[in-house]
Amino acid sequence: MSEDMMAGLGSEIQTAPPHGQSSAQPGPGQPGAQSNALVVTPRQQAYLDALQEAGVSPSSDLAALSIGSYVCQAHAANHTDQAVWDFVAPLVRNEVADSNGDGVRAMAPSAGEINAVTADYIRIATERLC
Repeated sequence: MSEDMMAGLGSEIQTAPPHGQSSAQPGPGQPGAQSNALVVTPRQQAYLDALQEAGVSPSSDLAALSIGSYVCQAHAANHTDQAVWDFVAPLVRNEVADSNGDGVRAMAPSAGEINAVTADYIRIATERLC
């Protein structure tokens, strides 16, 4: 490497504090500090509520919103219904397999269960989110 390349690296290197000496504290952040909590719009909340009403139990709101976003993006790109299904079904399969949120499920979900939940995600995202 040339010396010019090495000179530019110095400003990008940060040293982590020694173990146990971080300034970060456990618990809630300081008042007025920016939160990293998920903030949803009323439209997104209506989508999440409709999923719950339909019996869909996503592992997290973020996962459900991600799937809904993929549905909306696919519709906006004028993908066929089959293309939307083909893209979303594997995402939903992973969600159904991890519906209890711990990464472990006693039995693999059936194809019928995956198809029903996929249809719910696509229908509800199309009606409420897109």
